[in-house]
Amino acid sequence: MKLDYTLENGILTVRPTGDIDHHATVSLREQTDRLLSEKRPKKLLLDLSKTEFMDSSGLGLILGRYRKAGEMSCDFGLLNPTAGVMRILTLAGVEKLISIERTEKS
Repeated sequence: MKLDYTLENGILTVRPTGDIDHHATVSLREQTDRLLSEKRPKKLLLDLSKTEFMDSSGLGLILGRYRKAGEMSCDFGLLNPTAGVMRILTLAGVEKLISIERTEKS
């Protein structure tokens, strides 16, 4: 799992590349939590534009980061989920809890 990030105007955008499954979630969680603790952003965005597949452990990762960001008084949102990932998010009802933003055309 490759992970890139940017920090601009207090917004930490984390961009994983590849599938978010039980193999990738441990590393992704550790890296994201470390960035969250070190950078102390006002908002954390998880950019899912380069993730084609996500399983239930990915949902757990998202909900855990939502909770952790909230504990740090940091807003949390998802950015540009692919169609496959959006299907999982919709089935789980995540969009009722977490904002999902789109900055690129699908």
